[in-house]
Amino acid sequence: MNKVLTFPDSQAHPLSIRAKALVFNDPVSLDILNTTELIAPSEATVLIIGDTGTGKELIARHVHNQSGRSGPFVAVNCGAFSENLIEAELFGHEAGAFTGAQGLRQGWFEAAQHGTLFLDEIGDLPLPMQVKLLRVLQERQVVRLGSRRPIDIDVRLVAATNVDLVSAVEAGHFRADLYYRLNIATINLPPLRERPGDIIPLARHFVDSYRAKLHLGPIEFSSNARQALISYGWAGNIRELENVIHYALIVCRDGVIRSADLRIKERVPVLNSSRPASVVEEDDGCRLSKALKDMFDENRDNLFEQVEETLVRQAFEHCDNNQVRTARLLGISRNILRAQLKRFGLLASGKSDAPDGVDEEATVLRLAENEAVAYPG
Repeated sequence: MNKVLTFPDSQAHPLSIRAKALVFNDPVSLDILNTTELIAPSEATVLIIGDTGTGKELIARHVHNQSGRSGPFVAVNCGAFSENLIEAELFGHEAGAFTGAQGLRQGWFEAAQHGTLFLDEIGDLPLPMQVKLLRVLQERQVVRLGSRRPIDIDVRLVAATNVDLVSAVEAGHFRADLYYRLNIATINLPPLRERPGDIIPLARHFVDSYRAKLHLGPIEFSSNARQALISYGWAGNIRELENVIHYALIVCRDGVIRSADLRIKERVPVLNSSRPASVVEEDDGCRLSKALKDMFDENRDNLFEQVEETLVRQAFEHCDNNQVRTARLLGISRNILRAQLKRFGLLASGKSDAPDGVDEEATVLRLAENEAVAYPG
């Protein structure tokens, strides 16, 4: 097997949706590894683009490890904080800067001094924060909330996203100037199905990871099992593969994993479907186009407003009025969703997801601390 990347504490977060291992066996992956190691020694900002579960944080950590920087690697999920708290989390705050700020606290930029700050899901940053982040990147200084004293920082920024930032810029959801500032050294990380040469080496890696815990002897794959693994679509990418292998090790017999042990026939594959994905997408697009054409023919007033409100309303109902799930379903940030919900009268001006009587800022701050969204390396 070629080079393997893993987290230093890969078993500390068993329920995480992160990919916990990357191998570089497929030619596509080898090109990614070469690009990563060429970029790493520079000071250039890095933008990693890829689906959830493809290993973006592992690539970011490899950039840091190969950079020669003396400081820590700090990972922050931009989608884990409310708009009210993200500034304090990134830049820090003085005592009394806002409700619940009982003492001075460094932000993640200061915590990553002389090291690397990894901002995951950067497409979820609210527009006002994008302006402040751009200024920090240009001036190399942060100012804590409640303070006027700038603090010099020496931090390498690596950002990641699973959304198309170009489309987000065109839609007005992401600032063009910040995109161009981030898009200096780009690493595109394709989904697992586009790196078939990595599938079996990854499967073997996960066998070795779980075999000792399950007190199993040597494990082999049958030829049918290997073929099933390679031909499956892996919509959940590396994390889905890990789960499949874990289950197969529990139910396999005689030290052999067979295709029946993989339980992937019960899943919805991207490849080898009885109905190709392209046909499904085409049919869905045709139905949508026909519905829109019918409305055009009716010459309705305020058509755009009606379509937009119907989309937001139906998605909100489908997700049982849960803002986080609705935003994820529509592929937009929660802040944009909240603005739309208020606009269409689906959310009272002061309403939030926090229970009645709960301080939203204090609640989110406490959850952020408990869930440890940053992992100092």
